[in-house]
Amino acid sequence: MSQSCGFVAIVGRPNVGKSTLMNRILGQKISITSRRPQTTRHQVMGIKTVEDTQFIYVDTPGMHIMSKDRNKAINRFMNQAATQALRDVDCVVFIIDRTRWTDEDQAVLKRLEHVKAPVILAVNKVDRLQEKNDLLPWLAEVGARREFAAVVPISAKHGTQVEALEEEVAKYLPESVHFFPEDQITDKSLRFMAAELVREKVMRQLGDELPYQMTVEIEEFRETERVTHISALILVERQGQKVILIGENGDRIKSIGREARLDMERALGTKVMLNLWVKVKRGWSDDERALKSLGYDLD
Repeated sequence: MSQSCGFVAIVGRPNVGKSTLMNRILGQKISITSRRPQTTRHQVMGIKTVEDTQFIYVDTPGMHIMSKDRNKAINRFMNQAATQALRDVDCVVFIIDRTRWTDEDQAVLKRLEHVKAPVILAVNKVDRLQEKNDLLPWLAEVGARREFAAVVPISAKHGTQVEALEEEVAKYLPESVHFFPEDQITDKSLRFMAAELVREKVMRQLGDELPYQMTVEIEEFRETERVTHISALILVERQGQKVILIGENGDRIKSIGREARLDMERALGTKVMLNLWVKVKRGWSDDERALKSLGYDLD
């Protein structure tokens, strides 16, 4: 029996549920999530093999319109990472949010004009619609904005219609041998995942207080038979941010560490000894050389 395998880019503006969708499809957390826009900063690959079909999903940073407060090197990196994911894919899933169409949705649609792969429109969070009768006219309206391969209403959070979306995607995967072992679910290292889990906890606890001038660097990742030892450095840009992150008597950083450690233990299947440090590194988010040294490198 022939096999099929292909790459699927998941794109959309910030905070529409791209990472939540990929985690739902895979059945476990690969991409971190928070209610804050632009949580995802890198392309994150999620691999799902079902019998003779292998889906290779690429979760991307939210495509956003550059503005005065979004004109740093890290913002340019995220837009480039999202755009690069559209190259040579076999299918694109473009996610929008319920019955809202924004300027940023329009900007994403504009970037898709030259994409040759079929584009499936996924209308997310339909479970939150107050008036269900509004859905069908809205699907017809957005479906007319370009020639979509399909328009599928979904709820990534609850799994509604996600299988139907996968069935649509499967139609466009070419006949091919599988590129990855059937039990592999991501291309990212455990070291990368550990850094992302720490960053997720910071974003969730301090999304309003601590803007996006924060990143995490793993300084030690050492596995033994029973315990994994991890030391992570949280970089911020100002001393005031460091004070907020540590919290009174160190309570905030302890809470972040505890939540991250529990997620790491679930992911790794071992006990984790996690040490967190906070350091001020001024201007890192607008310094291309610093970004490259921290792993923000499209190459």
